Amino acid sequence: MHETKKCPRCNNPFECKPGNITQCQCYAVKLTEEQRAYIDQRYQNCLCENCLVYLSVELNFFKERYIFR
Repeated sequence: MHETKKCPRCNNPFECKPGNITQCQCYAVKLTEEQRAYIDQRYQNCLCENCLVYLSVELNFFKERYIFR
């Protein structure tokens, strides 16, 4: 079963396939546990692939800029 959702970050529609996760658009995005926690703290629902990638890069940028100085 799949459903059309709106990304809570960018508001764009995307197709979510929780019944067949290997076919879902998010499956291709590889996230670390730290990235998952970062995203999980901010959003309660699925995000589109573009936002998942953006937020994973955002966390890396934040760490480089403010933590690993």
